Amino acid sequence: MIETFLDHLRYEKRVSAHTLTAYGNDLDQLAKYLLFQYECAAPETANASMLRSWVVSLVEEGLNPASVNRKMATLRSYYKFLRRRQLITQDPARNLLSLKTKRKLPAFVEEKAMGVLFDEVEFTDDFAGLRDRVIMELLYGTGMRLSELLALEVGHVDTESRLVRVLGKRAKERLIPVTTSLAQLLTEYMAFRVPEETTEQLILTDAGKPAYPVFIQRRVKRYLSVVTTLSQKSPHVLRHSYATHLLNRGADLNAIKELLGHANLAATQIYTHNSIEKLKKTHQQAHPKA
Repeated sequence: MIETFLDHLRYEKRVSAHTLTAYGNDLDQLAKYLLFQYECAAPETANASMLRSWVVSLVEEGLNPASVNRKMATLRSYYKFLRRRQLITQDPARNLLSLKTKRKLPAFVEEKAMGVLFDEVEFTDDFAGLRDRVIMELLYGTGMRLSELLALEVGHVDTESRLVRVLGKRAKERLIPVTTSLAQLLTEYMAFRVPEETTEQLILTDAGKPAYPVFIQRRVKRYLSVVTTLSQKSPHVLRHSYATHLLNRGADLNAIKELLGHANLAATQIYTHNSIEKLKKTHQQAHPKA
C-alpha cells in the first residue's frame, strides 16, 4: 500500500521529487520498525500504540522535534489516504500530537551585501560567468525555489513583458515580474546559450547539459561566501532575502505570498518577524531611552 500511496502523490498530487523521496524514506523507516519491533509486516495494520512507540523511538534517538513532526505529517497523510480509500476502518495516526519546536527565523543576506555581490563581485567574461550571474539574479530577483529554477525553460521567459512563468508546487503556475536589468541579462544569456543536445531547460552546465541541484547549490555557495558569513548559503537563503527585502521596503504581505507561491498567508508571515527584529534594532540604536 505504500507504493500505491506514493503513486497517488506522484501522479495525482504532483508533489516534488524531493517531497516524494522524503515520504518514501519515512514510510520505509516505519515499515522496518514495525516489522522488527512488532513483527507487523503491513503498516496499514498498525495501531495507534505502535505509531506512538515509533515516534518515541525517534525522540530517544535524538532526532530534532521538527524532523519528528515532519515524519508524523507523513503518517497522517498516509493513513488519511488509506481511510479515504476505505482500506482501513480507523485512522491510527489521527491523535498523534506534534512536538513543540523553537520558531526559527529564516536566514537572509543583508541588502547591502547583495548590492556588493552584483555591483562589485566579478563574474567571468564568458558563458559560465554570464550563466552564474543569471542564476544568482534569478534566485534573488524572483524568489523562486531551486526546483523551480531547474524546471524553468526558455519559453517560460518573456523578456519583452519582463515576466517569468514559474511552475511551482503541485504544478501550480505563477507569473513573476523581473526588473529591466534582469530582463536584459536574460536576453543576453539566451543568445549565448547553446545546449549540447536538444533541451529547453534554461540553466545549463559548462558542457551545455541541463543543470542539476548540486550544480546550482555549489555556485550559490561560492558567490554568497564572498559577501556573507552566514552559515547557510543556499538558494533558499536567496528566496528568504527576496521576501525579507520586499517586506522591509513596504511590499504588501499578500503580494509577497503570491510572488513566492505560498498556499496560505501563514507561510509568508514568518518574514514579518525579520522586519520586527529590524525595527527593534533600529529603536534600540536610535531611541534615547533604549
